[in-house]
Amino acid sequence: MNTVPHVLVVDDDRELRDLVSRFLKKNGFRVDVADSGREMLRLLELGKFDLVILDRVMPGEDGLQLCRQLRAVSRIPVMMLTLLNSDTDRILGLEMGADDYLGKPFNPHELVARVRSILRRVNDLPHRSAQPAEVFRFNGWRLDRARRRLEAPGGVMVKLTDREFDLLLAFVERPRVVLTREQLSDLVASREPMPFDRSIDMQLVRLRKKIESRPDMPDMIKTVRNRGYIFTPEVMGDAK
Repeated sequence: MNTVPHVLVVDDDRELRDLVSRFLKKNGFRVDVADSGREMLRLLELGKFDLVILDRVMPGEDGLQLCRQLRAVSRIPVMMLTLLNSDTDRILGLEMGADDYLGKPFNPHELVARVRSILRRVNDLPHRSAQPAEVFRFNGWRLDRARRRLEAPGGVMVKLTDREFDLLLAFVERPRVVLTREQLSDLVASREPMPFDRSIDMQLVRLRKKIESRPDMPDMIKTVRNRGYIFTPEVMGDAK
């Protein structure tokens, strides 16, 4: 099995694309390149990649929307490259699902270091406990991945935000496994966790209010002191 990380570089600037490709190859990566979002999607259908380096602005295409489109169907890590290096643009890119954001011009050594950092984080995440499923059942609840719907016991639909849904999905895919705040941040927000970031805690509070009979004394999503959180129910996965 080929264990060399496989990177897809997507940029309409041929000179920059070739420079990044050569430097990554020199540092031990397998690399394919694409000059458009359409070519990126075609290559992603044909092969398995460990990371996508995506230009923020390409003629007629918005890298943020491409990132969002990719994130809707895959958890493959994405690094955005951009000339638009304002804080607002960076935050927007992270909110769209990018794992990291690097402004142009950049030091190629820094790019390689960031790529390796992203891949280390992804490889350190706990694996799913079972084969991927479309529908998960636990304690009478039903979570539909494809439709992004949560059904309570008795059939009542429970409305979740995108982040709340992804957080619950991360738990049901890894039941009875302790997940740290940083791991949950990577699984849900797809971004580099910031020091003292409490957003996951706030998402958990809101999620518990929607699925726990007593949110102040949760039975399903329990806190493991000084370690993280654990989803305690037995989870059954169905293909559809």
